[in-house]
Amino acid sequence: MGVKSEARDAAPTDEPAAAPSVLIHGGRVLPAVTVDTYNEELRDEEGFVGDRASRRAFRAILADWRDRMKERGEDPFGDVPMEEISKSKLDKMLASADPVSAGLVHTVVEEFAGELATVVRRFLRLETWKGTQRIVIGGGMIGSRIGELAMGRASIMLAADGVSIELRAIQNDPDEAGLIGAVHLAPSWVMAGHDAILAVDIGGTNVRVGIVELNAGKRGEVEEADVWKRQLWRHADDKPERDEAIEKIAAMLAKLIDRAGEEKMKLAPFMGIGCPGLIDEHGFILKGGQNLPGNWEGKDFSLAAALSAHLPRIDGHDIFIQIHNDAVVQGLSEVPNMKDVEHWGVMTIGTGLGNARFTNRE
Repeated sequence: MGVKSEARDAAPTDEPAAAPSVLIHGGRVLPAVTVDTYNEELRDEEGFVGDRASRRAFRAILADWRDRMKERGEDPFGDVPMEEISKSKLDKMLASADPVSAGLVHTVVEEFAGELATVVRRFLRLETWKGTQRIVIGGGMIGSRIGELAMGRASIMLAADGVSIELRAIQNDPDEAGLIGAVHLAPSWVMAGHDAILAVDIGGTNVRVGIVELNAGKRGEVEEADVWKRQLWRHADDKPERDEAIEKIAAMLAKLIDRAGEEKMKLAPFMGIGCPGLIDEHGFILKGGQNLPGNWEGKDFSLAAALSAHLPRIDGHDIFIQIHNDAVVQGLSEVPNMKDVEHWGVMTIGTGLGNARFTNRE
């Protein structure tokens, strides 16, 4: 396929600063890593290249093969609508004794793996991605057998083409990685005298909120951070307006704050938020929020201010909020596992394809 352009609409790459920029939204220099780039939007004549390795792309490939099978009267799913075919159902079919059912899923996984390999190749051509040694793959799909196989097959395709890159599944639960990564947005004072922080992971389909226990070591390391309690809301089903979504998220957080109080947990007045799109230093979503409920983009809407208006204080303090791109935050959950490499990236297979590239700081 021909390529029209490789225009990128990502935040510019800056030289590392002397100190972490954790007091601004979308910070580029964080305590453990420098965010070299994120939210890269590669385009060709068919649209965004990353969309070829999204959950929607996988479903489109599946639908296409079902149509081909139906022409022969052999669709293993029969009349089951596409929206009712879950990852777990596909995993079961993959292990089925029925060769047609298993073969269909294998075929879809193989084609999707080819698309994923193509996307990885294109990203590695970018100046900001050159020298990447490892890419962790996140998102809900990677938590399934079909996702694991697609990643494994893509790795083999890349190796066969002489592309030196390691693909590895994100180690934390896909529902928790975007919460755990929020601890790496927190300023150092959060680690002193507190047990946990609040975290929110906002995606194009779901919103996850949680309390993340720091489990900090003697020197303040948070390598053992873990989700204590979490809630999930599939906002794509409810299709709320923006203000309704904000109120719902705030209500979920308030319940968790109350629960922490009941358990005598020392909750820091801090919250890290992962959200799709390009985030400026004031927390505005400049672009990339098209899958969120309502209009979240532009400088006439502040997510931090909107949420703060509905949240209680913690120990007499307003909650300090830090916002960053959701792929960045999900990638940050892998910081403890990346000490053996210098340059690494993350790709999240969700409603779209999130992406970020990091360099470890000494």
